[in-house]
Amino acid sequence: MPKVSSVTVPYAAYLRVYEPLAAFPQPERGHWERYAKRRRRPSYQDELRRSLSDLLPTPPVPVPVHESDDAFVIEADGVLCVCPWRTRLRGWQALDELPGLLPAPLLDAVLPPVVRRQAADDHERWLERNPDARPWIRTSTWQVPLNWFVLVADEEREFERKGDDGPFLRYRTPMVQARRRVARGLKALRDAIDEGPLIDGLVDVGRWLEEFHPRSYVELDYGGLVHALPADLLDEDHSAADVAEGIAALRSGNGSDAGEAYARLVRRWRAVRDRQFAN
Repeated sequence: MPKVSSVTVPYAAYLRVYEPLAAFPQPERGHWERYAKRRRRPSYQDELRRSLSDLLPTPPVPVPVHESDDAFVIEADGVLCVCPWRTRLRGWQALDELPGLLPAPLLDAVLPPVVRRQAADDHERWLERNPDARPWIRTSTWQVPLNWFVLVADEEREFERKGDDGPFLRYRTPMVQARRRVARGLKALRDAIDEGPLIDGLVDVGRWLEEFHPRSYVELDYGGLVHALPADLLDEDHSAADVAEGIAALRSGNGSDAGEAYARLVRRWRAVRDRQFAN
């Protein structure tokens, strides 16, 4: 395995789906069976470093030439589950979102139009051969989208200041629970409000979850955010509990309590996003 830097690359959070091996056709299933037996596997930091290193050459390489054959692996209730990186597919998707995130002059300086056009053409040809492709991982920079917290519960929260691979804050839940919470959350929100970004985001993530095996696991991982935020702030962060409280208040018709829970979430995550512009 190639040597990677020990420098921490922060600021990204992740929503992952781990599917049981039975969900993968052969020969891919055999590959993941062998892969899971490796003594050392790369981390999300390794994946992020590799992606950033591709932007250093001239011209930059915004999307890997070949798809990754790496994955994250967990064992849950005796079942081996795999979350493929699919870095190339996610690179194309991230590239599509950049025009809405960066000013045009900055985007052109970082990734010249000719590079982006070539990547878009490659993506279009690839989609013709793989029309049903979807990623196992969603990424968010400098925040955890509020709709992600609907999928998990506070009792599933795991926070370690000094884990084996450094600090981490994550939630992990069975797919059936995540889908049930999405359905309940959508009903409560639609009964209380007509429309809004929280509903739209929850509909989108719910449709994404439906594409996976029912015995999968869903993981919300703060990822590199744990390196950008003080440990005390992370220790006090119970965003999933706040979201659940807000939804329960809406279900019971208590708009005041729902508003208080939402205000706590907005204050917490606005403070996190403000760190993006701090020195």
